[in-house]
Amino acid sequence: MKFSVLCSDLDGTLLTTKSDVSELTIAEISRIKSYVKVVLVSARMPKGMTYLQKRLGIEYEPIICYNGAYIIDNTKVIHSTIIPVNTILKIHALAKELEIQLGLYYKDEWYVEKSSERVEKEIRYTHAQPVFRKTEETLTDWQHRNIGAHKIMLMCTKTSADIIFPKLQQEFSTHLNSYRSNDTLIELAPQSVSKFSAIVKLLSRDHLPEDIIAFGDNYNDIEMLQNVGFGVAVGNARTEVKAIANALTLENTSDGVARFIQEHL
Repeated sequence: MKFSVLCSDLDGTLLTTKSDVSELTIAEISRIKSYVKVVLVSARMPKGMTYLQKRLGIEYEPIICYNGAYIIDNTKVIHSTIIPVNTILKIHALAKELEIQLGLYYKDEWYVEKSSERVEKEIRYTHAQPVFRKTEETLTDWQHRNIGAHKIMLMCTKTSADIIFPKLQQEFSTHLNSYRSNDTLIELAPQSVSKFSAIVKLLSRDHLPEDIIAFGDNYNDIEMLQNVGFGVAVGNARTEVKAIANALTLENTSDGVARFIQEHL
C-alpha cells in the first residue's frame, strides 16, 4: 500500500492505554514518518494531543482537535468554528434540570464546575487541567470575550443521558453534532465540521482524499473512514464502523494501528 498521509483517531484507536501510545507504535510511526505525513485527528483539546505528538516524534505536524472544530499547525490557527454562547445557555438549561455537569472547551481552555470521577479521569487521560468555576461565570466571561465553545461535554448518568440525548438531537440537530461517547458521556460539536471536513481543509492543497489512509473506532470516525483512500477500523470499533471500513485490524490494546502499519506500509 502506498499513501502519502496517515490520519488517526486517538482514544480507542492509536492509544494502547487510556493515555499513551506503545513503544511499537512509536517505532512504526518513526519508521514511516519520513515518507508518510502523520496527522492526529481527535475530539481532544490541543494539550491533550501535543504530548502524544512529542512521544511519536511528529510535533512539527498539524493536529485536528475537537472533531474538526479547531485545526492548528504549531502556533498557526488553520481553522476555528465555535458553538455560540446563546446556544450553550440553552444546553445548560436542559442539563441543569437533570443535574448534568458541563465541560466547556475553547482552544486550550477547559472549564468545569466541580471535580468528579469523570473529570479526574479526563485529567489523568489527557494530561490537561480544568479551571473550576460556575458555568454561568464562564459564559459571562465568554460573552465579554466574544468567543464560544469548540466542544461541550455533558457528564451524565446513564438515565440522564438517555433522557437528554434525544432532546439535544431534536432541538439542535441543524447546527450541532451530538456524539454519545459511552453510556454516560455526550459530546457536542459544531454541525458544520467533522473530522473529514477538517482533513479536506488541512490537506486539500497538496493531497487528494485517495492519498490518505485513516484509522478509527467510533461513530465520529465513520465519515473520515468512508471518504479517504483507505479506512481501517480497529478490532474494538463499533459494529457500524467495522461495517464501512475497507479493512479491520487488531484492537487498540493489541497495537492494532501499529500492526497494520508494520504489515502494510
